[in-house]
Amino acid sequence: MPSTYSCFLYPIPTKAFARERIILARLHFDPELLPVDSLGGEEPVSADRLAVEFLRNRFLHPPQWSPEITVERLVRPMSGPLTEAAVLVPIVLRETGPTLMLTLRTAHLNDHAGQISFPGGRMESFDGSPIDTALRETEEEVGLDRSHIDVLGTLPEYHTGTGFRVTPVVGIVQPPFELRPEPFEVAEVFEVPLAYLMDGTHHERRTAEFQTGRRTFYVMPYERFFIWGATAGMLRNLFHLLRA
Repeated sequence: MPSTYSCFLYPIPTKAFARERIILARLHFDPELLPVDSLGGEEPVSADRLAVEFLRNRFLHPPQWSPEITVERLVRPMSGPLTEAAVLVPIVLRETGPTLMLTLRTAHLNDHAGQISFPGGRMESFDGSPIDTALRETEEEVGLDRSHIDVLGTLPEYHTGTGFRVTPVVGIVQPPFELRPEPFEVAEVFEVPLAYLMDGTHHERRTAEFQTGRRTFYVMPYERFFIWGATAGMLRNLFHLLRA
């Protein structure tokens, strides 16, 4: 199997690709089996608003708008401050239309094991800004060189239920490029059409009981991938920004 990947699905060697559901050992429920409470239900963002020039202008001159979710209920009681982090929201300019690049995290990680996420991670003392963190972590996790990324701007901070204060950094990724996913952290890299994710009829609400109480969260199933939690919450905020 080659060591670099440049297609729409970026598999990892079989040993790291096994998709153990260790998440079920860390949560007391399977989020995929929870019933759907309701749908977001809003009409999809129009195709012209997914074009690169509109995206650039929207971040350069944002309208008045309000994010839907910025703070999740904590999964467990915490002591101490939130951990600073940043993620990249990579919009890939494909000939068939823009896509969003996502990762499936490996099953053995301490945080968000087995879940779908944006590339990113904790801020380090040597990072000059959340943008630096997002670009560095993207290089480390999936091997996408920052020279391929045109940063558009940031979405509002998002406080996760696991104790992270996350800055989502939105960037345009221009093919062609090669990826070298880090097999310890990343089980798979894949892309989802942005039009699919920016359609409120694909946004489900589900509810679960956590140690700290009842929490409702968004879910965006796509083919065999199950996008939920913080990733889906940040996507809802991008959705609202593009609709505003």
